[in-house]
Amino acid sequence: MDDIPPTPSPISRRNLLGGALALGLLGSGCSIPVDLGSSRTRVKYWHFLGASDGVIMNGMVGAFAGENPDLFVEENVLQWGEPYYTKIAMAGSGGRSPDVATFHLARLPGIGPGQILDPINLGLLAENGLRPEDFSPPIWERAHIDGVLYAVPFDAHPMVQYYNTDICGKAGLLGDDGKLLPTRGTDELLTALRKAKDALGGKPPLVFDTLGLGTVGPWRVWWSLYPQSGGTLLSEDGTQITIDDAKALEALTFMRTLGEEGLCNTTLDYPASVAAFQSGIAAFLWNGDWETTTFKLAEMPFSMARFPSVFGGDSAQADCHVFVVPHQRDRDPEVERATYRFIASLVKNSADWAVAGHVPAYLPALERPEYLALNPQSEYRSVITEVALDPQVWFAGSASRLWIEFGGAFSSVISGTRTPEQGLAVAKDALRRLMTTPNPFPEEPR
Repeated sequence: MDDIPPTPSPISRRNLLGGALALGLLGSGCSIPVDLGSSRTRVKYWHFLGASDGVIMNGMVGAFAGENPDLFVEENVLQWGEPYYTKIAMAGSGGRSPDVATFHLARLPGIGPGQILDPINLGLLAENGLRPEDFSPPIWERAHIDGVLYAVPFDAHPMVQYYNTDICGKAGLLGDDGKLLPTRGTDELLTALRKAKDALGGKPPLVFDTLGLGTVGPWRVWWSLYPQSGGTLLSEDGTQITIDDAKALEALTFMRTLGEEGLCNTTLDYPASVAAFQSGIAAFLWNGDWETTTFKLAEMPFSMARFPSVFGGDSAQADCHVFVVPHQRDRDPEVERATYRFIASLVKNSADWAVAGHVPAYLPALERPEYLALNPQSEYRSVITEVALDPQVWFAGSASRLWIEFGGAFSSVISGTRTPEQGLAVAKDALRRLMTTPNPFPEEPR
């Protein structure tokens, strides 16, 4: 078969991505082949992105292929979660890794930086026009371990507030511009939720995943609320618990109030919470920004806003997608240069990636007309410099034990089967256990 890529058509990158979504390719969980083989320079790329994320990433890889006919990107989609990181660790420790991989930023400290992952080549980064000052400062800083850069930031996917515009309009919660009126503090938020409850005939107006095996919704909500008052979890070196009990209990007591007053549904797992909002039986959904495409395809009346400010600050729990270079024993210089061309292309075109809901970590992308035209994705872009990131420890990050343990401890606080004090005690006990558990990934020098 001829391995020469087709001549690019005059359609825009955005049209290419939008066309993939319109064709109903969401949820496939696998990539569309970009090329079937080539004698040209090959870049091996691993990622875990499925559903709308996967379709959009495949479109971006395809756009890069069309613009760079001298290169071939071999795109491999692996299972999300712990299996992915285990496979990366095994490949990296053996030196038989892909050239580039997508990672969650919070997973960086636990996957052997310096052993399983190689440092980012700052010279090649600069050669491709990526500068430190072009990235969100807290995310760029967190991409360093012991002062060494191990990841190139791509996005943040924060907790956001989805809202049903019809229900919120009936409840008097929209401004003249049709957007949700902001609330500050517990009283204003509780008042808004009570009005929405009345508009729903007494049904809980707020949903998020509060139950289910491995539920993490209570962690995400608490890690949005607690840092707003300046609360921390661990010392910077990850060796000491620094939880402020008073601030932690303030957040948990508020979460308990939501359940006690019937302002949030306490009986939903993740799929049920999304379905409840999509079907119009809830006014608000607290979730990550990645469900944007779900509700757009459902053609339901919704929009999005930043997670509400409740305890003074404006932070929201977030993780970030980043690009890493897993360890290789003998990295080919030509392939390495091609790899950084590929990374730079994805980062610079992250306004395309934002179609799925994520906020670009590359600040110039936030000012591009095509990004600002995205509605409602651009409505919460200011959170990019106020993200509440996980502590730098091996047991944090997406699909981690930290999220699951805290989620389980706090789920019963929302439902009322534990007091806030009991929930916090259970969470702190779990944290102590995690701190004494050895990192399962190798840390010895290679």
